[in-house]
Amino acid sequence: MEGLQQFLHFLFIASLLIISTAISDQIPKPYVVYMGNSSPGNTGAEGQIPDSTHLQLLSSIIPREESERIAPIHHFSHAFRGFSAMLTESEASALSGHDGVVSVFPDPVLQLHTTRSWDFLESDLGMKPPGTSTHQHLSSDIIIGVIDTGIWPESPSFRDEGIGGIPSRWKGVCMEGHDFKKSNCNRKLIGARYYNIQVTSGGNQTHIEATKGSPRDSVGHGTHTASIAAGVHVNNASYFGLAQGTARGGSPSTRIAAYKTCSEEGCSGATILKAIDDAIKDGVDIISISIGLSSLFQSDFLSDPIAIGAFHAEQMGVMVVCSAGNDGPDPYTVVNTAPWIFTVAASNIDRNFQSTIVLGNGKSFQGTGINFSNLTHSKMHHLVFGEQVAAKFAPASEARMQEPIGMILIDEDNKDVPYDAGVFPFTEVGNLEGHKILEYINFTKNPTATILPTTETTRYQPSPIVASFSSRGPSSLTENILKPDVMAPGIGILAAMIPKSNEPGSVPIGKKPSLFGIKSGTSMACPHVTGATAFIKSVHEKWSPSMIKSALMTTATNYNNLRKPLTNSSNYLANPHEMGVGEINPLRALNPGLVFETELEEYLRFLCYFGYSKKNIRAMSKTNFNCPRNSSEDLISNINYPSISVSTLKRKQKAKVITRTVTNVGSLNATYTAKVRVPKGLVVKVIPNTLVFSEGVQRMTYKVSFYGKEANGGYNFGSLTWLDGHHYVHTVFSVKVE
Repeated sequence: MEGLQQFLHFLFIASLLIISTAISDQIPKPYVVYMGNSSPGNTGAEGQIPDSTHLQLLSSIIPREESERIAPIHHFSHAFRGFSAMLTESEASALSGHDGVVSVFPDPVLQLHTTRSWDFLESDLGMKPPGTSTHQHLSSDIIIGVIDTGIWPESPSFRDEGIGGIPSRWKGVCMEGHDFKKSNCNRKLIGARYYNIQVTSGGNQTHIEATKGSPRDSVGHGTHTASIAAGVHVNNASYFGLAQGTARGGSPSTRIAAYKTCSEEGCSGATILKAIDDAIKDGVDIISISIGLSSLFQSDFLSDPIAIGAFHAEQMGVMVVCSAGNDGPDPYTVVNTAPWIFTVAASNIDRNFQSTIVLGNGKSFQGTGINFSNLTHSKMHHLVFGEQVAAKFAPASEARMQEPIGMILIDEDNKDVPYDAGVFPFTEVGNLEGHKILEYINFTKNPTATILPTTETTRYQPSPIVASFSSRGPSSLTENILKPDVMAPGIGILAAMIPKSNEPGSVPIGKKPSLFGIKSGTSMACPHVTGATAFIKSVHEKWSPSMIKSALMTTATNYNNLRKPLTNSSNYLANPHEMGVGEINPLRALNPGLVFETELEEYLRFLCYFGYSKKNIRAMSKTNFNCPRNSSEDLISNINYPSISVSTLKRKQKAKVITRTVTNVGSLNATYTAKVRVPKGLVVKVIPNTLVFSEGVQRMTYKVSFYGKEANGGYNFGSLTWLDGHHYVHTVFSVKVE
């Protein structure tokens, strides 16, 4: 009888769960309905009533008594078609079966991937000798769209002295808000948009609420990233005396348009998609997105708003640069991995912020961190474990909440990242130093210590190294495209910041809030590549996004300021899944010699090989494109990409052959010879191994074969370099042998 009661009890609980699930499935939630490429002439004026087709679709599935949901949240109409709306799961499923609908997916919440760096890139890595003037053929008509948390227009990084009139092709707006006027825009900050609808969740309820709209940045992330990409020169910039010097972006003459889509809580995917559509319509040349999905919840490409928007941007000739994510050092954590996205990993520069720990026995250790404390050598303080400070039953991680004087954090994984603790005495050490400090505590009757205020270390070596937090490849979606693409500075970057005066402990006593801040993340690396892209486009205005991407990839640096191969934060040699092809080298990229052009048809074939239907691909491209008869996933390796990745090379199979085509953008008459660097056991052949260009021959195709009978199992990394005596066209390859 007791067993029967337990069984009935189980059935009751199970039925409750089923009922609960069924109810939750019928609660309206925000969804994105993607309908492919926009038809020519389908672009409406600002504020136009949503497409009647979208309203008809919603009317056909939403009950009449809930007619308020028939109005879309966002409406996409310029580069691509679609909308976002509040739908139940069953309504979303019904819509996905309609003709003309490519995909329907829940609106995801994406996360923010949160000076000296440009000088470091230019001189210390051999890009130019110190004192050399910057390239003179600069145009101020390039426009960057920064999709982020908004912008602080009063920052000196966005002044417009000496900048010419706004480009006539600019079609964007400067939206006013309760704390933002049209006069806040100028010839530098030429556009600012915000999106008034935020979707919030509370318990099981999801609803839409109007926010107090303004393009003004209240977080600081968007201001920081915009100034890294294109801030003007600002002399005597510093963060309360640290990192003092001239702050500037990668392309100081470039225009900025800010699209506020995010808050500290995150970013609506549908809002980002709307911002991409607006940015393309407004006339930007490059879109910078330091945002991404969590690596734990990656969607396929047609359920990823950034991938969808970036595909159509690429179609319209607009480059999209994205951060790789901050979920490293684990593999398979890289995000924003579509081949039409320029994906950026993070590195350090030759500057570090260190706080000295002095123990009561006189020994000292260098920790990493930023603090403006008033502690000194002259007074020591009791040194105890976090557990001894934390309240009973409280975790050690909450030790700071119990009002300690200072804190030493032992963390091997993130010791390369300077955490900003404001006036609180804080520093971080790795396991080696941490072991010695713990040993001192354990074997000393009354252990004492002090943490001194932060000092700046210049000419730090080695640099660059791969940041510990930088997300690693290979991509979890496909291992036949090498991701991330490149690496750029993302640790301890000084750039414009909103002046924070209301956060206790953030401003040293007697100081005014700083107009600059120091931040770390692939969020900071991304706008470095955005600025480099703008710089190259200002010289080569007719180059396509794929040509600029190729130029930056094939000229990337593979050595540090010790003239040794690049390493990661654990001091091991860095591999392409960590750093892509290497650290960007914008000046060398101005003259790459050869480029890999990835045409739209290449991306369409990629979609075929990945497994999407001909119907959806035609809707995305507005063409009568047909997939090749053989559309297996391993053919993705043949996409004309500036790097090579092969996900499977069987030891017993014959050689795998990959094809690439290069376009000569250097001297009309040039002869390039192949040089291969290959790991032991892997046989790599290049056919032909010499490329001869002439006035009538500016594009050439070659094949690379990989044979792995004697190779080590797992990933094998190497490179193919084309040399003509003037240029160094470097192609990295990654081959997984089984």
